[in-house]
This record gives sequence, C-alpha cells and structure tokens, in this order.
Amino acid sequence: MFNLGSMFNLGPADPVVGKKSILVKVCAAEIFKFIGDDLFHNYPRWSPEVQELECLTDGPVKLGTIARQVRVDHGQRSESKFRITIYEPSRRLAFAGVVEPYRCLYELKPQSREDLTELSFTFELLELKVFMRPFEQLVRSAIQDGAVRTVENIKRLVESGKPATAARL
Repeated sequence: MFNLGSMFNLGPADPVVGKKSILVKVCAAEIFKFIGDDLFHNYPRWSPEVQELECLTDGPVKLGTIARQVRVDHGQRSESKFRITIYEPSRRLAFAGVVEPYRCLYELKPQSREDLTELSFTFELLELKVFMRPFEQLVRSAIQDGAVRTVENIKRLVESGKPATAARL
C-alpha cells in the first residue's frame, strides 16, 4: 500500500528536549516546597508565561493532581491540562500534558554541603506537529532557552530568601 507519510518522512519525530542544571544555595526540602507543595502559587513566578493556573483536583499537590494552565509563549496563547506524574518530596517533581504531548521534570540532588542542591530541569515536547517540522531548530532553541530561564528563575527566587508561599486559609 502506498504511504505518503513515509515517502515524505512524516512519521514520528524525535522528542524536542531542553535540559539545564544549576547549583542552588538552598536545601532540597526548601526548593521542593517552593516548586512542589506551593506549585500553584509559585509556578507563574518562575514561569511568567503562565497567565492562569488552576488546580482541578481537591487537596494539596500530590501524585495525580490535575491542573489547567493558560500560557502566552512568544505571543501565542495556549491552554492545556497537566497531571502530576512524579511527586517525591525533596527529590523529584514531574508533570505531563493530559492531552498535549509534553513532560516537565524537576530533579533535586543535595550536594556535600547541606544547604547546596543541584536543580535539574528537563522539558520534553514528545511530538512536533508536522507543520512545525520546518522550524524544528527554532523550536529546539526556544525550548533550551526556556529550560535555562526556568532554573535561573527558580534559583533567584529561592535564594532571595523570600520564596513567598501561598497563603493558608
């Protein structure tokens, strides 16, 4: 059978991945509180592209929590839902698009000094739409730049000593 997709190499593309690590002068537990426990307050602070963020499940952030976000990236508005897929206090936090093919992973590795932690962030766009493939290098560059900004913003916010946790009712 004739397959136009394979003729033009329109099969699945490799994921587009952005990764960055940085040393943060704060213990892993405090960083996890900022990015994990207080996600709904702080995520728009370290990722200013997030214009709206809403928790769609009851209770505190945990494995399985679902959220809705509205982002404006390079002038393009998008809305998506994501689910917390890894929730390991002081170690790892990950979420993935419910429908959209992306994953975010935050990893914390305490260093020999008690107050020093390596923060690693990985963003994976698991599928690049066919119409975007001619722009793959631009997309890869933008995603890598975003990974760098993410860890730098988190570092700046938590090291400032004023991570501003969400108000408790």
